[in-house]
Amino acid sequence: MFKKIDHLGIAVANLEKAIKTFELLGFKVAGMEEVPEQKVKVAFLPVGESNVELLMPTDEKSTIARFLMNKGEGVHHLAFLVENIEEKLAEFKEKGFTLIDEKPRVGAHGKKIAFLHPKSINGVLIELCEVVGDGK
Repeated sequence: MFKKIDHLGIAVANLEKAIKTFELLGFKVAGMEEVPEQKVKVAFLPVGESNVELLMPTDEKSTIARFLMNKGEGVHHLAFLVENIEEKLAEFKEKGFTLIDEKPRVGAHGKKIAFLHPKSINGVLIELCEVVGDGK
């Protein structure tokens, strides 16, 4: 069903400051990217085959900005790599999970992404992602 944990998304108010903190823990930044559709700037810190993904809002009306205002910095979501994200969304909807995204949208690295509502999954926001083309 799930291929692996793709990443753990952490919402941060200041990306450079968060990067410095995680570097003190021994992490190294493998890349940074702005995702205009999601209104975030992202830093990727590899952990084995997965990543810690630091997310900073680029717009005060973005989902991450709202999260920071309501909950402060911290774990935002858990992302799993899947094959055929459209099929997985249909499967989870049929099983009674509430979907935030009925159809995938574009995320970092050009991956297809979609979210399952945390009220359906013990308070955890779950992201499904699928590699498109030669994405990472």
